Amino acid sequence: MQYSIVTLSEIASNFDFRIDAECYTPYHIEVERAISKKNFNIVEDYAVSVINFGAYSLCNYIEFLDDGKPFLVTEDINDNVIETSRLHYISEEVHLLLHKSHCFKGQVLLTMAGAYLGQAAVFNEDFECSSNQAIAKITLKPNSINPYYLSTFLNCRYGQSQIERFRTGTGQPNLNLGLIKTIKIVEASNHFQGAIDKAVNTALELRREGVNIYKEAQTLLLSELELTDWQPQHQLTFVKNYSDTEQAERMDAEFYQPKYEEIEAAIKTCPNGYTFIKDEFRQNKNTFKIDAQKLYRYVEIGDVNVTNGEIIANDVIGEDLPANAKRVLKKDDVIISKVRTYRGAITIVEENGYVGSGAFCVLEENGCINKETLLAFLHSKPLLVWSLKPNTGTSYPVIVDDDILNLPIPILPEEKQTQIQRKVVKSFNLRKQSKHLLECAKRSVEIAIEEEEQTAIDWLERETKGLELEL
Repeated sequence: MQYSIVTLSEIASNFDFRIDAECYTPYHIEVERAISKKNFNIVEDYAVSVINFGAYSLCNYIEFLDDGKPFLVTEDINDNVIETSRLHYISEEVHLLLHKSHCFKGQVLLTMAGAYLGQAAVFNEDFECSSNQAIAKITLKPNSINPYYLSTFLNCRYGQSQIERFRTGTGQPNLNLGLIKTIKIVEASNHFQGAIDKAVNTALELRREGVNIYKEAQTLLLSELELTDWQPQHQLTFVKNYSDTEQAERMDAEFYQPKYEEIEAAIKTCPNGYTFIKDEFRQNKNTFKIDAQKLYRYVEIGDVNVTNGEIIANDVIGEDLPANAKRVLKKDDVIISKVRTYRGAITIVEENGYVGSGAFCVLEENGCINKETLLAFLHSKPLLVWSLKPNTGTSYPVIVDDDILNLPIPILPEEKQTQIQRKVVKSFNLRKQSKHLLECAKRSVEIAIEEEEQTAIDWLERETKGLELEL
């Protein structure tokens, strides 16, 4: 049993006089006391303003469009990264109406609610955008604190403990603006803040380079199909024969959209011919018997980043695994989400030891197409569009294994496949380096608090040797 002894004065010193036991766990008390031994300020001391959305009723005006002004939501922000490849869009008129939600360069964004609560990143994009009501925007006073140091502090254990400690709600946890202003930030020298700035920005540059190289791999593939600049055209009317509906056993109009036929025709007219996924890849159907006391590294469909394929597994005791935990995932397996809301959750498993959801179709190399080419193919824009064709169901639309296995795939020359493979592998390596560097930045902040700044800088230099950080 865990317990903490706290004084009434400690309770009274909290912003909202919290008396719930979760607020005073030994871990949170330990963090609080470690911060108290250092010089610190609160967020409000560094900020010109800490705001979010404005009137909640303005949500009624938001309608997502295919194009327009970018609109950030909480899942776009994760551990010093702002994901811009899957943006939502709103109209210019609504963007102007939501003037309190506009993001500006140099602001620190902090998610305030839901599953992504407590994620911080610096907005440094070259476009105008708005953000939803669950994202706080911290505008800093000039020369008060380095924004990348602040965001990294918020993401490290000393920031996360405070966020976890003072969040409210159960089903939908949240953090109000008043509490954000009172988060304690340990002071750091300009030299140390500059080292963290350098580490984070190097990580972000590696990530951007990895994204660009991955796009190059997809372009190599799509150029073979003459689909490089393909844009989906949704037609309101078109004609189909009744015999087509009998053969497909489908009557829904979406299934027969001409855009899907364009994609399939491009594949089937590939100069080197085509084959089918089922003929080039073996389906992994390996299952396992759950040990109630064993700790598993479980991968749900939502644990795969739909943009870069990163897997963030959860440690789950066997007795708590969901009923759909069915697959033993092996290194080099290709996993493909079959659920519409997570289309794009496709990646290559990079290590053994995972178990996965039955909502994945899991494939192994077994022919003349390498797994990197398959990944670039399935993750390309035309194929993500095509994945909407075979969907069944309304409230929870899915595709089935056979829809994936029976999909035609172009046969590319071996040289072209090797080029794609190298680019995909390099992209994955850059992603891992970027993630490692962001983790090192957080740990370095923690070491500076627990020991001293020079020790933290020395550690950061050792851990990032070869990345030319010049700290």
